[in-house]
Amino acid sequence: MDKILEVTVPATTANLGAGFDCMGMALHIRNSFIFQLGGRKFSAEGPEAKELEKDRGSLVYTAWETAFAYRKKTSPPLGLHINGVIPVGRGLGSSATAVVAGLYAASSLGELNLTDAELLTLASSIEGHPDNVAPALFGGLVVTSMEDSQIDYVVLPAHEELSVVLAVPDFKLSTSKARSVLPKSVSHKDAVFNTGHAALFVAAWASKKWDIFERSMDDRLHQPYRTPLVPGLQTVMDAAKQAGALGAALSGAGPTVAALAVDDKGDKIGKVMQKAFHARGIKCQIILTQIASSGAVSVA
Repeated sequence: MDKILEVTVPATTANLGAGFDCMGMALHIRNSFIFQLGGRKFSAEGPEAKELEKDRGSLVYTAWETAFAYRKKTSPPLGLHINGVIPVGRGLGSSATAVVAGLYAASSLGELNLTDAELLTLASSIEGHPDNVAPALFGGLVVTSMEDSQIDYVVLPAHEELSVVLAVPDFKLSTSKARSVLPKSVSHKDAVFNTGHAALFVAAWASKKWDIFERSMDDRLHQPYRTPLVPGLQTVMDAAKQAGALGAALSGAGPTVAALAVDDKGDKIGKVMQKAFHARGIKCQIILTQIASSGAVSVA
């Protein structure tokens, strides 16, 4: 009988404003991947099934094969079924879940026994940076630093009292397009601004000084340049903060906007964010969620 493994991997929101390419947070929204060692069929279900069927799990298979190549072994056939609930192309790490799932399955089901460091290095090599794959692997808030193939990371625990409000527009924005508008160099002043604000966010997280989040999530390295790609971005973020959000930022490359909240203000914040997008002629879905304490896990 072929061996079967089910893995669930959380959505992520990366950057969190000033932490461009070096911070990411896991969310309580999960894609499920069922692997059959020796199988050959692919199938998908869920709200994102059509999108997943287009590439037939190509990223999952790429990760699976990459792991075996890393161990200098031949990858065996693999059947795959995906239950996709994370919006695709919206800045919520859907591609990271595929990469992480494929590597996790290779390590466990394929008996490659990859370490956490190896999983993160391989995932980052496929994704290009670790800000989404790190929280998808480990959960919580993960701060990373990547230089060539050396990746250092620290996992900070999730805060149960925080909620996350996601305003998910009804259009996609590819990471490549979102990166194409970024300048090749920035001023020393802007670099110092982001360094200070990213450090401030981490310090506020560690000390639970929620009142600092609003300012610490300001950014000068990517959001100002991506604003034309997400009509109403600044208005949506401002509306969220005026409604009681602790802070708001573009989620990953966008176009989703993520806001942090406490005190059951999520519904109110979501409504004003949706209204602000609607004012620009953009429909959007509101998702209320929390921070996931765990990353990729197998389901018994």
